[in-house]
Amino acid sequence: MRRLLLLALAMLCFLPAFAGTKTFTPDTTHSVIGFRAATLLFKVEGRFDRYQVAIQGDPEALGTVKVDVAIDAASIDTQNGTRDNHLRSADFFDVKRFPTLRFTSSKAWRQDGKVMVAGTLEMHGVKRDLTLAFEPAFGKNGAGVDTWSYEASFWIKRSDFGIGADSVAAKISLKDPVEVNLMLVGFFHDAK
Repeated sequence: MRRLLLLALAMLCFLPAFAGTKTFTPDTTHSVIGFRAATLLFKVEGRFDRYQVAIQGDPEALGTVKVDVAIDAASIDTQNGTRDNHLRSADFFDVKRFPTLRFTSSKAWRQDGKVMVAGTLEMHGVKRDLTLAFEPAFGKNGAGVDTWSYEASFWIKRSDFGIGADSVAAKISLKDPVEVNLMLVGFFHDAK
């Protein structure tokens, strides 16, 4: 009985470190919102360099977690200025009319060791339901600070969002599926 009581007290000492509402602050040096598209001849890798990530809730009680990610469409970067300007044009993302890509969660839960997040992806004026399966990891970074990471890869069809629908070049050689790769690295703090 005494050992059981000591074990219970020890567990209580460790639980409060996670209990309650937290806010996630991304480490933008290590976080990546990237993608890989393919033409008939080659693949193009890119990323979005400007985004805001708002994650709030208790990471140990995923039912309380809310996720909102807003991506600046004009920040697309494929390491080719001419191509990037074309992707920003009305042929593709049309960033003047649709400046933001946004994912807003509706539900989060744990399944088979993954963090599942269901929600709505809005891009190019079109909304689609999307469920993301994140591989979570926790550790200390090089400075000894507690750090969390969430990694996910998934496929979307650009045609579902009207991306490239009016582009002759896209119709001729750009494949429809696009692989999206997310690596969110950051820190949880007590919510203010």
